[in-house]
Amino acid sequence: MMAAAITIAPMRHWHLRDVHSIDAKVYPRPWSLALWRQEIAMLDTRHYIVAEDDGAVVGHAGIMYVMNEGHVTTVAVDPLWQGRRIATRLMSALCHHARTRKTSALTLEVRVSNERAISLYRRFGFAPAGVRKNYYAEINEDALVMWAHDIDQPAFVARLRGIDDDIDAVDQTAGEQ
Repeated sequence: MMAAAITIAPMRHWHLRDVHSIDAKVYPRPWSLALWRQEIAMLDTRHYIVAEDDGAVVGHAGIMYVMNEGHVTTVAVDPLWQGRRIATRLMSALCHHARTRKTSALTLEVRVSNERAISLYRRFGFAPAGVRKNYYAEINEDALVMWAHDIDQPAFVARLRGIDDDIDAVDQTAGEQ
């Protein structure tokens, strides 16, 4: 299971059962298939992607746009595939898409105990901006609200290029093995 074989593609209706299956493994209360169908149909304000390995969905992510801001709605990777930079690839793809939409800032919520995700988001320039108490009521946990501002500026472009270069270097190393 090499991460170098991972491709990122737009989420389509035929991906939804696999997407829902991943959600059931990683979230205490996954979105329903009906909600997923609604989300991917809102092409003007939503963008959802999947990470695939030889056609098998191993992760997904999405963003919702409101004016010139984006809200990352979900990032999930199948537990068997975690630790292979798939979430990094998904976040990079979302950030690139947001930049094509002339988005100036991104926001998200993450469980305060999810240190791996918080570290990933910090790498993309997200910084804590507040806490939403008991946001994840089903598990009685607060959400850390994070923002990445000025994603339309050269400093963010350089950050994103550095992340993409790291991904490419890992891909080249995996291909040599």
